[in-house]
Order: sequence, then structure tokens, then C-alpha cells
Amino acid sequence: MLVDDDRNILTSVSIGLQAEGFATRLYADGSVALKAILDNPPDLAVFDIKMPRMDGLELLRRLRETSDVPVIFLTSKDEEPDEALGLAMGADDYITKPFSQRLLVARIKAILRRSELVRREGGDEGEGDSAVPEIRRGRLVMDPSRHQVSWDGVPVSLTVTEFLILAALASRPGVIRSRNQLMDTAYSDDVFIDDRTIDSHIKRLRRKFRAVDPHFAAIETLYGAGYSYADG
Repeated sequence: MLVDDDRNILTSVSIGLQAEGFATRLYADGSVALKAILDNPPDLAVFDIKMPRMDGLELLRRLRETSDVPVIFLTSKDEEPDEALGLAMGADDYITKPFSQRLLVARIKAILRRSELVRREGGDEGEGDSAVPEIRRGRLVMDPSRHQVSWDGVPVSLTVTEFLILAALASRPGVIRSRNQLMDTAYSDDVFIDDRTIDSHIKRLRRKFRAVDPHFAAIETLYGAGYSYADG
């Protein structure tokens, strides 16, 4: 799904994505796009930040109340605070305008691979779901091949970024992961974020698990050092 009030961008990006084999749905209005994305979720959405009526940040905020669809932001060079806020709110990536079609396609494919919506890069049929083992830590079960998470058998819906951060912590219980290490796990090399973004993801992770178990305390904060997972 592409959401941008600039119809020239919508048209050109859509043509480029369709040439790569993607089906596209185009929206020039954030409020209309929100209803459409909730009624029929796409595999991934691309939002412009600056739009009338409902901008990309508000669209993301409302979307994240009920949906974990991967989101890429399109921003202008003077919108660095918006980029940081968007990532902290749950966006998976951002691209600065002007951008190349090749870059956007590469970022989309990377996120789809990370979310296991595209499981074999380059048409490699020799690697199936069994190549990605489950992570089981006490009451936590994570299945990377299906992007599924449960706590005490109850499903917990996570964004791609939240999933990657939790997997990095749960894969080595008790080991402290610095914020920089978690940044490297969750984002591409050329996506620049600050410590507060990781803290925001951790807060959302805790909130989601505490909705299932009010006593959830498996993600521990080591002040001045980072975070760890308590295998209990």
C-alpha cells in the first residue's frame, strides 16, 4: 500500500513496484487509507509523512493501536525529528526524498524477508521453514519462520522490529544487549536512530506482554548498560 498526497509519486512508485512483481494499492488521503488498511491489510505499507487531514505520523499512531503491518516512511531532508518519532512509534524503516526506485524496492524486499513474508531470497527452493528454529524460553515461544509469538500459549502480535529485538534478547538469556547492539539487530546500517527509539520499542514490548500477563517481567533493564532477557 502506498499513501502519499503527491499523485505523481504514487504513480511513478506504483509503476516501479509493479515492474518488480508487486501488486499495489494507492491512496492520497491518510484517513481513507487507514480504513482500507484495517479492512484489508497489505503485506507492507509506505507512508508519506506530510499529508493534509491525517499525516503519516497520525496514520501510524492509529494503525499501531490494532495492526502490526510493516511500515516504511517517506520523509524530506528537513524532517529528522519526524523520522526519529516515526521509528519510535513503530515504523520499520524510512527513506529520504528524493529517493531512487531501486533503493525503495531493496528496502521493501529486506523488510518482507525479515517478516518472513518472503522466505526464500532469489528463488532458492532448497531452504524451508525448518531452517529457522523456534526460540523457547520458559513461557515464551517464538517461531521466526511464521513470525508468531506466544506467552503461556496466548498469541502476542509484534511488529517486525519488535520481533527482532525480542529474539536478540531471548536467544541468549541473561546476556546484556546494549542499545547499540539492539539497533544493529533491528535496523539497516544506513538507518540512524537514537537510544530513545530502542527504549520506546522495549516499552511497547512490555505493554503488549503485560496485556497477556500483568506480571510479565522477563525483559530486564540494566541501567547504563542495556537490556537482558530473564529465562524464567
